[in-house]
Amino acid sequence: MRMKNLIIKGTAILLAGMVGAVCIPYQACVGRYPSFVWAQEETQPEREPTEHTIKEELELYARGAVLMDGDSGRILYGKNEDDPMPMASTTKIMTCILALEAMENPEQVCEVSSNAAAQPQVKLGMVQGDTFYLKDLLYSLMLESHNDSAVCIAESVSGSVEEFAALMNRKAAELGCRDTHFVTPNGLDAEDAEGIHHTTAAELARIMRYCIGESPASEQFLEITETDSYSFTNQAGSRSYSCVNHNAFLHMMEGVLSGKTGFTGNAGYCYVCALEQDGKQLVVALLACGWPNHKRYKWTDTRKLMEYGLERYEKRTIADEKTELPAITVTDGQKSVVTLTAETSPFELLLMPEEKVEKKISLVPELAAPVDKGIEVGSISYLVEGEIYESFPVYTAETVDQIDYLYCLHKIWMRYLLKNE
Repeated sequence: MRMKNLIIKGTAILLAGMVGAVCIPYQACVGRYPSFVWAQEETQPEREPTEHTIKEELELYARGAVLMDGDSGRILYGKNEDDPMPMASTTKIMTCILALEAMENPEQVCEVSSNAAAQPQVKLGMVQGDTFYLKDLLYSLMLESHNDSAVCIAESVSGSVEEFAALMNRKAAELGCRDTHFVTPNGLDAEDAEGIHHTTAAELARIMRYCIGESPASEQFLEITETDSYSFTNQAGSRSYSCVNHNAFLHMMEGVLSGKTGFTGNAGYCYVCALEQDGKQLVVALLACGWPNHKRYKWTDTRKLMEYGLERYEKRTIADEKTELPAITVTDGQKSVVTLTAETSPFELLLMPEEKVEKKISLVPELAAPVDKGIEVGSISYLVEGEIYESFPVYTAETVDQIDYLYCLHKIWMRYLLKNE
């Protein structure tokens, strides 16, 4: 018996030495994770285009135009939608939403500067040194498109037109606008060291989408822009003013939520509008939509685009079953693979009848042990025409420890015992 114990003990020491030689290389693997390499996708077979999937070429007056799904941000129709152009007083939707977000209280007071009083028509007719409540000036801004009110608001919020323009540009960048540049709060043709005052139809629609639904001040924005008329006085009550909403499209179609017109010599007639009907929220943006005497072109184009969206697109709920996920290979791990998990949820998109949603699973090719539970290792994405509209992260569902000395020793010892049973 003693001899047997000595043999076992000696064998264990010898095996430990062998384990050291075998396991040392694994130490280099600690904390080594590959960079994300997107792989593994599920796609539907290519389909021949049909009369339903080919988008109709609409005859529009506007040089730049967009029809956007207000819920998802998907562009349903575009014409030169990424071409930069001046946008005139449609600028004021950004001025309004930033002022609402910055407004400390409804009775916030704005003092008229010489710069504000000197603005050209269209104007409220402010007098330098007079004071107004900010909430009243927002109706002047959005219903009558007064240029002096825009400057007074900007100076009240940021101290100067230049600082307010910087605020507008920061907000545009936050919203993903890469080809929008604000110089003024009223949209008059202007230029600074960074370029001319401009946007694109796609980015103007994106800003309107933010104003009507994503901003914390969306309700106040809609309340102002839906108002037909509004009367107010200066703070002292010595002068009275009345405003009438010049957004005639408010009463041209059912469900119009908001809109803003604009015109300058460089920009031509511009318009941005939002509508909600039959559970669909649509945004239209038009740039360079005619010059005098073609003021009504913008109404014609807007109706055409809105009707196109209402007739051709249906809201579809994408409610995917729980996705089967493959395991990912683990190098130097006590298990050779790690299982995965993801939580998806239903979402809605406006789609034409024959449009298909493609599901794509993207995962890292492998992981190096140790692997913790809950590490993000990829995504499940849903695409239409190659563009992602919803994405859900994929995580590791378990922990996989690294191979170490004790693990190797245990494995060898268990094999030895099993062999000698």
